[in-house]
Amino acid sequence: MTGMEKIIDLINLKQEGSYWDFKKEWYKSENKDKQDLLHDIICMSNNLESKDAIIIIGVDEDDNYNIRDVSEDEGRRNTQNIVDFLKDKKFAGGLRPTVYVKSYQILGKTIDVIVILNDNNTPYYLTDKFQGIRANYIYTRIQDTNTPIDRSADLDKVEYLWKKRFGLTQTVLDRFEIYLEDYENWNDGPYGEMQKYYKYFPEFTIEYKSDRDERDGYEYYLFSQTDSRPHWYDIKFKYHQTLLKELGGVALDGGRYFTPCPEIDGITLDKNKSFSWDFSYRYFTKGTFFYKLNQFFFYQESFSDKFSRQEFFEVVLLFESEEERIEFKEFVRNNWYNRKKYLKNVHMPNIPNFPQYKEGAFVEEYENALVLNKMLEEFRNSAE
Repeated sequence: MTGMEKIIDLINLKQEGSYWDFKKEWYKSENKDKQDLLHDIICMSNNLESKDAIIIIGVDEDDNYNIRDVSEDEGRRNTQNIVDFLKDKKFAGGLRPTVYVKSYQILGKTIDVIVILNDNNTPYYLTDKFQGIRANYIYTRIQDTNTPIDRSADLDKVEYLWKKRFGLTQTVLDRFEIYLEDYENWNDGPYGEMQKYYKYFPEFTIEYKSDRDERDGYEYYLFSQTDSRPHWYDIKFKYHQTLLKELGGVALDGGRYFTPCPEIDGITLDKNKSFSWDFSYRYFTKGTFFYKLNQFFFYQESFSDKFSRQEFFEVVLLFESEEERIEFKEFVRNNWYNRKKYLKNVHMPNIPNFPQYKEGAFVEEYENALVLNKMLEEFRNSAE
């Protein structure tokens, strides 16, 4: 995702590129500017780099790429404005680019960035004409230049975008990730739900079995469930019987909810002591392989329990993006002194002590998880 450092790096390049563009000011409300905004978004959504595309507003190319404050720009739009603008345009299949707007302060001036998220729904195109934008024309971006509004992209570029949609430009693991989102078209193997194959490409299979090392240890998030006994699994992803990837999984609440084990990271309160964490946390990030797999098992498994999942995410963080996760860590560093305040009115389960673990360790981890989820909610509210 796009962060402040990335934006500054692109501005310092002093040139546009295949997935980024500069605008001195916001698009106005006149018809020509609406046309230009839509044309730019379509071209960027069909960029050939398969990256999140960005339109940086508040950079004057004619003035050595200097920053121009847009906080008082009459044409300024927020995320909802852009979403509403796209909503009534006739996109093929009803699929529209996912777009949001984020503001940054650089050298005391406000710039806005329109982010067009990369996905596999390309090519994006209109089925009805909008002003000068032609119906059924496919627009893209080559280096720093959009496809002209009165032309369609070259055949090889159009072909690439369709291949991207069907997963034919990706590695086998990338294709696996795409197929995970099509959870309705996975079937159980001959040995039941613990072996699955993708209906359209049955060479893609998922197997999960009890942990071969017979792991029986605890993690703090197990105590979010009515039945906190540990049940660990190995999840294997295979292509033509070739093992591509292996992850740990856990069956929670006596098997009512199955998920890959969440990722782990830590926070160091003193940046000068970055070699060790003061505390750790478990998390998922939307759009990642881990979270897609979490979603896959929730929707695929016949036994999945919504309440068990809800309780799990009370103590496991769920981020909208990697950028949000990094920014949140800084927020935590600056506000961790309020930990006791956040602990008020939280529900703590009964967590027993185990002789093989440090006394109170799980209680502290569980409390930290509750605090971090409350802080994440406050962090998001402060960003609105």
